[in-house]
Amino acid sequence: MAEEKKVILTREGYQKLEQELNYYISVRRNEISEQIAIARGFGDLSENAEYDEAKNDEAKIVEMENTLRNCVVVEDDEVNTDTVGVGNTVKVENLTLKREQTITIVGANEIDPRNMKISSDSPIGGALLGKKVGQVVDVEVPGGTIQMKVLEISR
Repeated sequence: MAEEKKVILTREGYQKLEQELNYYISVRRNEISEQIAIARGFGDLSENAEYDEAKNDEAKIVEMENTLRNCVVVEDDEVNTDTVGVGNTVKVENLTLKREQTITIVGANEIDPRNMKISSDSPIGGALLGKKVGQVVDVEVPGGTIQMKVLEISR
């Protein structure tokens, strides 16, 4: 049996997931119970959208609980600025597009493209992991290969 890959979360990501779980447990769970009761009143549950939605929400609660129980949390004070890792904010120069970008490397559950938070499992995030200031890396992306130079690493 293959070993399950640990989910990596920053402290901020852990706290956000914990808050979301608390919301689902304290608010949504009651709503879910009501939805299931109403759905059962309609009879056949095999084609009942309300029942399916309620079961999906319940599965989401279980998934969040498992993630929080089994994750690896990267604490802010553990994040170093010598090499790129999860929790770092990295200023890079995209040599292909000739522009600078600032991205934050986060765990896969924390991605937020609008705020330039990319996963350590993404092509760019993965290519930058372990790199130092001044290093240039080739990144395979769906549109081809781009080159990025690490300009600055911070927390």
